[in-house]
Amino acid sequence: MEKKKISSTTKIFIGLILGAIVGMIMYYLIPDNKIKNDIIINGAFYIIGQGFIRAMQMLVVPLVFFSIMDGVRSMGDTKTLGKVGVKIVVFYLFTTALAIAIALTFASITKPGIGMNLVVGDNKFETNTEKVSIADTFINMIPSNPISALANGDMIQIIIFAAICGLIVANIEEKTETIGNIVSEMNEIMMNMTLGVMKFAPFGVFCLLARTFSTLGWDVILSMLSYILTVLGGLGLQLVLVYMLVLAVFMQINPFNFLKKYLPVMEFAFSTASSNATVPINITTLEKMGVDKKISSFTIPLGATINMDGTAIMQGVAVVFIANAYGIELSFSDFMMVIFTATLASVGTAGVPSVGLITLTMVLTSVGLPTEGIAMIMGVDRILDMSRTAINVTGDAVGTIVVSKMEKYIDIDKFKSKI
Repeated sequence: MEKKKISSTTKIFIGLILGAIVGMIMYYLIPDNKIKNDIIINGAFYIIGQGFIRAMQMLVVPLVFFSIMDGVRSMGDTKTLGKVGVKIVVFYLFTTALAIAIALTFASITKPGIGMNLVVGDNKFETNTEKVSIADTFINMIPSNPISALANGDMIQIIIFAAICGLIVANIEEKTETIGNIVSEMNEIMMNMTLGVMKFAPFGVFCLLARTFSTLGWDVILSMLSYILTVLGGLGLQLVLVYMLVLAVFMQINPFNFLKKYLPVMEFAFSTASSNATVPINITTLEKMGVDKKISSFTIPLGATINMDGTAIMQGVAVVFIANAYGIELSFSDFMMVIFTATLASVGTAGVPSVGLITLTMVLTSVGLPTEGIAMIMGVDRILDMSRTAINVTGDAVGTIVVSKMEKYIDIDKFKSKI
């Protein structure tokens, strides 16, 4: 009898659990010494974990560029691209604003941080608080130098340049057949290269989690429990009240059947904490569900850059938590400013681990909250980063499914079929 192979998702999950266990054992049972701190935690765990993250980051720019260009080229015309582009951006921005509103409402009920009685200056967190106007935010989306944008990993500029290139190649297809084939083949190469890196994910995830827990311990987690539980509760509400409801009403399916099929993508996003690294598995999983790759090749990489619902929830809860911790009252207009600023901040946020902490600075500054409050949540952010990334990529998938149905780029029977 042939043995059943363990799936890559299961291997990653095993690596995640073992990493947490080993990290806690090292924190509580093994006393500090040179071998533990320098050779294991800051040596092997750090090198392998960060090496895995760097390997994923290596793929981000070429993967997004060729995926977007190939997706736009496959759609074929400006009219289709325009309709798909407008609909998916509206969906992404609406669900992001909704996510922040849910987070602020939920956090106002649970009141994380109440009673901490912190004083401004208690924590240190150095960051660049320079404000960028709304006009400049939109102008900066247009690359003044596409090569520089590619070199610096400026995702919005890369997406815009790739979309323009893909559209031109599609419009003069008879003259650019060779270029079109190269783009398609390069996209395939990047997808396969990402799948190759994913084979090392269990080891990378093990080392990342082991290092996190070996330096963190339960004490820090327990002291931040109100914040952690509120963020997780907000993420759960976004999943059930927004995504599952959209699928139930708009697609007329049992949303939990979708979750069963989509679970491997969420698990991979959770373990890597990177929306961009999840792009290939997201596209291929949706294709298996019946979503045309012409749409997903455009909407999924775009979502990995501008659709950060999970990150928005973290920022909404963090605002209330930091305000409560410092005893600062927030008005209704402050809440409206947070919703607007956090939605704007999500546009152009790179889909790499913990970047939400940087954009949180912009949100806190907009309502006059002390940015040093971020220092409190940095310790537990790795755990929450994994959870919110799973919500981020689920939002990308749901938006893609909705637009695919609207534009008739989905096999409904295949999508509704059970596992």
